Amino acid sequence: MESAVSYVGLTKRFGDKVAVDDVTLTIPRGGFFGITGPNGAGKTTMLRMTTGLLRPDAGRVVVAGHDVWSDTVAAKAVIGLVPDQPRLFPKLTGTELLQFTGQLRGLDRTQVRTRAEELLGVLGLASDASTLVADYSLGMTKKLAIAAALLHRPLVVFLDEPFAGVDPVSRQVVETILGRYAAGGGTVVFSDHAMDVVERLCQNLVIINDGTVLAAGTLPEITSGRRLQDVFVEMVGGAILADGELSWLGSSPDSN
Repeated sequence: MESAVSYVGLTKRFGDKVAVDDVTLTIPRGGFFGITGPNGAGKTTMLRMTTGLLRPDAGRVVVAGHDVWSDTVAAKAVIGLVPDQPRLFPKLTGTELLQFTGQLRGLDRTQVRTRAEELLGVLGLASDASTLVADYSLGMTKKLAIAAALLHRPLVVFLDEPFAGVDPVSRQVVETILGRYAAGGGTVVFSDHAMDVVERLCQNLVIINDGTVLAAGTLPEITSGRRLQDVFVEMVGGAILADGELSWLGSSPDSN
């Protein structure tokens, strides 16, 4: 397996809207790979097609040597996924959710119990292990989804805005866990708007806008020593205030 993920001509339309436009891209094995772009750029659509949740109109996706749409079962067996809004079974407890996930993945019961206890403990969910998922906060739900995605030690894990709604302490823990996974040869592919996070974690990344790849490669290749945020805004055409525009915001409240 030379690459973790490869895309060839991946395309998806919703009516007249082209969400992903003929994307051809290779994600190398190991480490962190960032997918970034403005809202509506096609990031989530791209990840859904990558993980077998949304069928592309054209092109193909190969994950860890398995074509996602002609060898779906084998492809899904080697990936982990955390959607932007995880939908977990609300009437299960945290422990039960991981036990159920482990059984679906074909893991040994003892192995599932050991891994679940470790993950819940490290993620700060041990005291809520017997609490129903329905009573979890967004941050707790996100952390439980990450635990479920890593439980079977996949070859590639996909995360759609994994740090949204997660407090700074928990974020640090999640980054450490994902770092250990990547250090062992795993590949972390995640989308995020936070340029500082992408810049700090990712060795490789892609910037997309309107479903089109604007740049792809290593961080130094894309930034050439500049701040990633500056490069990103320049590429996607961020709005710049003209002289005098919204000047009333900078005036004294007494002048209203």
